[in-house]
Amino acid sequence: MSMLKEFKEFAMRGNVVDMAVGIVIGAAFGKIVTSLVSDVIMPPIGWVTGGIDFSDMKWVIKPADASNPAHKIPEVAIAYGSFINSIIAFLILAFAIFILVKVINKFYTKAAAATPPDVALLTEIRDLLKNK
Repeated sequence: MSMLKEFKEFAMRGNVVDMAVGIVIGAAFGKIVTSLVSDVIMPPIGWVTGGIDFSDMKWVIKPADASNPAHKIPEVAIAYGSFINSIIAFLILAFAIFILVKVINKFYTKAAAATPPDVALLTEIRDLLKNK
């Protein structure tokens, strides 16, 4: 079997295609959640906290030095505000996935809970025989 044919079989398997679709949709959903956090959730939180913008929060270890234009030294800082935004985005994404899985599981549970008529009849016969 040629390597190209093997690769084609691998790439066209259902699981690989499903995974690729999931990754693409997940990336798009991640962008939506990032926008939700930075554009919708964080501004009111900043307003409640007195106008604090979390994305700009940082701890400057060494300030920038622009005294020599030929050799500018950039600032060294820990941007913990971006980290806070990332944590909030993760929590929202995790909660959304949790809700989605919960809804899907409820759907499958309802589908599995429906007893076929023949099994229901046999269960009824068994119960009648047990009571005699």
